[in-house]
Amino acid sequence: MAKNKLVVISLDSMGFRDLNELRQLVPTLAKLITHGTWVKKVQGIFPTLTYPSHTSIITGQYPVVHGIVNNTKLQPRRESPDWFWYRKDVKAMPLYDVAREQGLTTAAFLWPVTAGSKIDYNLAEIFPNRIWTNQVLVSLKASSPLFLYEMNRKYGKLRHGIKQPWLDDFVTACAVDTLKTKQPDLTLIHLVDMDSMRHRYGVRSAQTKHALVRLDARVAKIIQATKDAGTYDETNFVILGDHYQINVDKMIHLNMLFARRGWLHPLGKKGVYRNNWQVTAKTCDGETYIYTRGAVDLGSLKQLIAGVEGVQRIYDGAQAIKLGADPKCTFLVEAKPGYYFTDEVNRPAVVESVNPAAIGTHDRYRAVHGYGPTQPNYYTTAIFTGPQVNAGKVIEGARLVDEGPTFAKLLGLHYPAPTAGQVIDGVFKD
Repeated sequence: MAKNKLVVISLDSMGFRDLNELRQLVPTLAKLITHGTWVKKVQGIFPTLTYPSHTSIITGQYPVVHGIVNNTKLQPRRESPDWFWYRKDVKAMPLYDVAREQGLTTAAFLWPVTAGSKIDYNLAEIFPNRIWTNQVLVSLKASSPLFLYEMNRKYGKLRHGIKQPWLDDFVTACAVDTLKTKQPDLTLIHLVDMDSMRHRYGVRSAQTKHALVRLDARVAKIIQATKDAGTYDETNFVILGDHYQINVDKMIHLNMLFARRGWLHPLGKKGVYRNNWQVTAKTCDGETYIYTRGAVDLGSLKQLIAGVEGVQRIYDGAQAIKLGADPKCTFLVEAKPGYYFTDEVNRPAVVESVNPAAIGTHDRYRAVHGYGPTQPNYYTTAIFTGPQVNAGKVIEGARLVDEGPTFAKLLGLHYPAPTAGQVIDGVFKD
């Protein structure tokens, strides 16, 4: 058995700037910084999206190795493509599988890309994406069925479908219950309230600050659950972000350019297109992948993309691999801050302003992520605290992929293969 337990709480979209500039809003996190180790600036991955990021956190690998290269799949005929929900898509070993093989118990609450996994107590993050199914059915299939049934019976009244902030209230209640009654060795919790508010209202909006306050209170409840269970003294905690966000007001629709060249073929008015494309863009919001088939002049294609307003840089396939992104892409294109990409083909212009009245509808945002992690002031952050962790220590920087190996050391575990990430040694007591 593990000497100590580990609880990892991901506060989706929490950045270094949140803890550095808004400390007065988060008394719980401020106290944890004082009593633990704060890794101030954590550099994310290419692209800084939730699903690739959480998979990098839990495997210690970049997307080029673990295979979760985007949030959603390339499905041109679908307005709402499927997400990478399922564990079977992960090509590297996640820590929860390492833990299970060593006889440790595991729990996960909306941790991305865990649907269909062998986590003991799992509420998978998934939503119904076909008209013939519903939330209950897809969740039962993807999660631990009896556990999900019991949690819904007890706490389902807290949620309003998948809307925030109610969903995080439900997740927190389930996590608190499980920490008290099941006392798992490894617990992974994903809270999305602030990410949702940033997308809808902007990075430093009043709504976002209210979400940060709510998240701080949820962290306090989760920690209190271990005190109530009598496991607090043997539990290490990590509170982390997966990426930050950047405010936007313009969209870039590269697939419109490709349609004009005859490289892809729109289907009706819905913004979807046929599967027989030669060149296609697949959005990561602040970045986009470009994929090609057949004989396309890549020099001319690159020149065409470079001439579009809002394009900041273009990485070719070899560079994308070196950055840890999708090895199958022809280019990885990054937008300037203030711009983001869509996959749409039926818009009035290749570049257009976001209509404020459309915010909250599909692909219409006030802020996004998905940029390269090298954008200025774009770091995420992490706090470690617990019996094995240095008190009152500050570490200036680390990489997102370093977190998984550090978690493994806290649990006395080792990944079966070398990871891209390294243990953040300064976290640990001598």
